[in-house]
Amino acid sequence: MLKRFLSYFRPHIKLFIIDTIAAVTVGFLSVLFPFLTSKLLRQYIPQKDIRGIINVILIILAIYIVKSIGTWIRLYWGHVFGVRVEADMRKELFNHLQKLSFSYFDKVKTAHLMSRISNDLNIISEVAHHAPEDFIISVFIILGAIPFMLHYNVTLTLIALIPIPIMLFWSIKNGSKMKKGFSLVRKEIADINSTVENSVQGIREVKSYANEDVEIEKFKNSNMSFMSAKQYMYKNIATFFTGMNLITDLYYLLIVGASAYLIFLEKIQADVMLYFIMYVNIILRPIERLTAFYEQLQDGSASFERFTEILDLNPDIKDKENAINVKSLKGHIKISNLNFKYEKSESIILENINIEIKNGDKIALVGESGAGKSTLVSLLPRFYEPEYGQILIDNIDITNITQNSLRENIGIVQQNVFLFDDTIRNNILYGKPDASEEDVINAAIYANIWDYIKSLPEGLDTEVGERGVRLSGGQKQRISIARVFLKNPSILIFDEATSSLDTESESLIQESMEKLSIGRTTIIIAHRLSTVRNADNIFVMNKGKIIESGNHYNLIELKGFYFNLYNKNLA
Repeated sequence: MLKRFLSYFRPHIKLFIIDTIAAVTVGFLSVLFPFLTSKLLRQYIPQKDIRGIINVILIILAIYIVKSIGTWIRLYWGHVFGVRVEADMRKELFNHLQKLSFSYFDKVKTAHLMSRISNDLNIISEVAHHAPEDFIISVFIILGAIPFMLHYNVTLTLIALIPIPIMLFWSIKNGSKMKKGFSLVRKEIADINSTVENSVQGIREVKSYANEDVEIEKFKNSNMSFMSAKQYMYKNIATFFTGMNLITDLYYLLIVGASAYLIFLEKIQADVMLYFIMYVNIILRPIERLTAFYEQLQDGSASFERFTEILDLNPDIKDKENAINVKSLKGHIKISNLNFKYEKSESIILENINIEIKNGDKIALVGESGAGKSTLVSLLPRFYEPEYGQILIDNIDITNITQNSLRENIGIVQQNVFLFDDTIRNNILYGKPDASEEDVINAAIYANIWDYIKSLPEGLDTEVGERGVRLSGGQKQRISIARVFLKNPSILIFDEATSSLDTESESLIQESMEKLSIGRTTIIIAHRLSTVRNADNIFVMNKGKIIESGNHYNLIELKGFYFNLYNKNLA
């Protein structure tokens, strides 16, 4: 774990070296002050050597100036080093999240991810900066002070070293409890974030059902769990630091008592007690640093484990080593003997699916909710992998095509459109980020949304709000269609694209869909069977199986499952 953590230092090793040199310099200069004070008390003041006194004071002043410079370097460039390590980790984590499969995001809460990518990495940044620096300064000061202490009295020096291992033992003994507390707090704050996120995103539902009290109760439970976790953490912290403070107080008492005894025996002079108290004071600071370092290390260790936990996840769906990049697919699709079930699910969602779609054909998947229609089309761009079976596009197994090039050839318009909290322009450009202004406008025209955009004061630069909250359902849907127009894929999937819209919006979107479908292989999922009457072929699904297929008129003549669905639809 430590080796892995230190690997993030490598790109910024120069900054780390600068920070370390500054830390060592500050630590070394701190040790000199009691020695110079002894020179004043033992030599220059008794001899009334004014020049010597002035020189020592000037040296101490110079030490303070150099220490100040070193401290500034340590505080600024040290933190810059930590921030850059944090940025590298955040970039790596975000990039890795982009590679993970849908199955991972089906199980994880967004707020938990946000906690790891923000709070955890901020803590790791502090550890990256402070932990090595504090450790180096502490060890250097302690080891640097010992020769000076031995210079005054060996016996008292050995006595002064006794509490140090006791302090370190106390730190290690209580460190694991603090780590457990920090981990609990991380988990509970993520749960609180998740509760708040759900409540805010669903605020319209909350208010429409007058369920504010329900949400308050949910938050209360999360908040109480978080409070309990923090109380447990602070209990361990209180025990840790109370013990450390007691040992520190006893340390001073030990030095004063031992010095008094040696003075009584005339083994040392009275001023030696002063020097040792000064050195103990100097040593205690790095010991406090070491204990804080251990606390910080436990906190950082818990955060780093959560960070690496995600990095160590492998995507369920990977490109083969010899996977090919396809520039343009014609759109001939063949699905053979396909079975599918979700991870750890006992029930089969799709069973023995066999479909063939010719280039440019328009086909429809119909059936009741839960029949497996959306699941089936999600296998085409490899959002999920079938349990067994094969999907060919243009006679190429899709597992032999790189995911990026496969998905570049497939355009999807879903029922629940996701728009980014950005401008209309940038939401349309998401289909093809390097498209020209003219292309964006043409796409908006084809999607029957340009007249609306022109009527807005800011036109294409109008902000849509989070998830497109400032737009109606039909407007969001048409923007998503404009996005697909810009993408210009060879295969189209309309997944319940009009099911939740009013008649006027549905009419506009139907018109846009007709334009978009020309010359492309098109798959339409629809509850409103009137929208699929003109499909070249209709596949009727029930409980994960295809039970009927044919055009609208053939299926009506069969008077089977489709016939009943169609009549229900008209009722």
